[in-house]
Formats: sequence, structure tokens, C-alpha cells
Amino acid sequence: MTLERKIAKLFNLTDENWMKHANPWSVWTRYSVLPIIVLAFWSRVWIGWWHLIPALISLAWMFFNPIFFKKPKSTKNWASKSVLGERVYLNRDKIDIPKHHKLLPNILNGISSVGMILAIYGIVKLSIWPAILGIALAYLGKSWYLDRMVWVYEDMKDLPEYKEWLY
Repeated sequence: MTLERKIAKLFNLTDENWMKHANPWSVWTRYSVLPIIVLAFWSRVWIGWWHLIPALISLAWMFFNPIFFKKPKSTKNWASKSVLGERVYLNRDKIDIPKHHKLLPNILNGISSVGMILAIYGIVKLSIWPAILGIALAYLGKSWYLDRMVWVYEDMKDLPEYKEWLY
């Protein structure tokens, strides 16, 4: 079982919920999570423990977002294909993906992780530049990863297992 499949189970991404998550609104609104969490923890200095309220709301949004929206009317768009590509990628233990897609997603996740570490450091130290650089790096890695997932889906979309996802 791939790490991505374990994460998908954590988020309750059933076949139906994957299609809900493929709604572009789901993809784009998830970008709100990291800045809100950073601002919430940054504000601990001014509002004390109250900072946990926006932080917890944002974390809840991260978990419920994939199932909050309806199945999209069409998946013929970048955002939907990025989610479909993630779904193909997590299934690589059952259906092999092309060799040129095997390494870069790990590198991009590493870039995002370095960004998260920088953002956390910036929050802990109340240092604006590491926080901003960390957010930017996390989003650069994640956005490039999603773009790569579009390519993964485009390369695999004609397989019978994935063909019906594009409409």
C-alpha cells in the first residue's frame, strides 16, 4: 500500500469522494489552509490560546474539503486532472506508471516539506522571512506536484481503469 493510499484513507477518499475532490473548487480552496494556519499560530502572541480556534477550523477545512463539494460537471480542467493524477499515482503499486513520473513527485514533496519546516521555524521564532519563504516553497512544491499529476493522468487516461474519470 502506497503512502498516498494511506493518506487517502485518512481523508475518507472513497471512489465517490475522490470525484468530489476533483471539483476545481475543492482544489483551489484548499490553498487557503496553510496561510490561515500560519497566521493563526503567528497571532498567538496577541490573542493567546484563542489562536487555536482559526487553526483548528483551518485543519478541519483541510480534512473536510475533499468531500464538501459536489462531483464536478466536467473533469476536463487542470484542477480536476491534478486530483485524478493523484489518484492514478497512489495506485502505482497496482498499475505501473511510466518511468519518467516515478522520481520527480518525491522530489517535489521534499521541496514542499522543506517549505513547511521553514514556515514552522518562522512561526516559532516569529521571523517573517522564513515563514513567507516557507509558505512560498511549500506552495511551489505542491503546485508543481499537482501539475505533474496532470501529466501522470494524461499519460494514463486511456487505460480502462481510468478512462471513465474524464468527462
